[in-house]
Amino acid sequence: MTDMTIKRIGFACKYMHPDQTQKKKDLEIIQRPLNTRSTTVQWLNRQTREVAEQRLWDIMVHNIQSYYNLIEYVGDLPHELRMVRLGSDVLPLYTQRDWAYYWQLPDVRNYCETKLARVGTLARSLDVRLSMHPGQFTVLASDTPDIVDRSIEEFEYHTDVIRYMGYGRHFQDFKCNVHISGRNGPAGIKSALKRLSQEARNVITIENDENKWGIEHSLELADDLALVLDVHHHWCREGEYIQPTDDRYKRIVDSWRGVRPAMHYSYSRDTALPEGFAHNSMLHFPDLLEVGHKKGKLRAHSDWYPNAQVNDWALSFLDYTDIMCESKCKNLASIELYKYYKGDGYELPSENVQPQQANSRELVFG
Repeated sequence: MTDMTIKRIGFACKYMHPDQTQKKKDLEIIQRPLNTRSTTVQWLNRQTREVAEQRLWDIMVHNIQSYYNLIEYVGDLPHELRMVRLGSDVLPLYTQRDWAYYWQLPDVRNYCETKLARVGTLARSLDVRLSMHPGQFTVLASDTPDIVDRSIEEFEYHTDVIRYMGYGRHFQDFKCNVHISGRNGPAGIKSALKRLSQEARNVITIENDENKWGIEHSLELADDLALVLDVHHHWCREGEYIQPTDDRYKRIVDSWRGVRPAMHYSYSRDTALPEGFAHNSMLHFPDLLEVGHKKGKLRAHSDWYPNAQVNDWALSFLDYTDIMCESKCKNLASIELYKYYKGDGYELPSENVQPQQANSRELVFG
């Protein structure tokens, strides 16, 4: 069981090597063992059945091993950094009508069960907190029944992977997060919950949206499941830097029923901010809109976390919740944020440093 007394900062889905100055082709080779691969329906449909199935087998073998390798890497970081979101494409086209049969073949299913169990065992032995996040097309609260049906299938696919890894047995022993999107809102989520497996209900979390469904709507589900606060979504929707002492946030914490919560932290890209902005103050969202900055662009995630004041605010939640970094520089950004949190006058990287140009920054922990 993950030690819930540790304050964690994690990253999402993809590993980036600390020296991003190398050629793209060389970086791909270095990073490949820790990152998943995929394929397309179009490619598979152009092949013979034998070739297509072999392709799916090869990708499955690689992807499950990449999970293992990624968790090994995370498990070698300081305990406060042992948190990672796993990519959703580990078993590609799992719910696609033409290829769903493949994942139910006895030898394929046996391989998934056996090898993913090994992945889960490793995560627990290294005390790595895991999560997943189905994509934006998983809309459990849609007003279109077919979309809800397919969204439930997609969520249950994630649950199968989670179940194979040995999770889903207890409330929030694993976090699988979706947005509160869809016209039916909280009522639609409540309706979909009744159709989910027990394991799916154990792991599902809902985060507030940056558009229609905010924190006040998430809180309608507080008795049904665990809630995730996305502070950037809330800032984009309400223009507010919500505080960890806010009564609304206390209710979000309570929805986890004693399990340590997780929240999402991202920051706007430089290209969406005022020209020459020095990242040394708290941005006021309505003022940005008033001078012509676009809400859609402000929602886009930055590469790094260059703003010390905003970081201090986000990190003030760490006494209550783990922080999932949703930044383009993945593990590199989460490590930088962790070093800033630890103090000692650590200098944050400039957002102007693009990931493909970044220097090899020393990853040494005191």
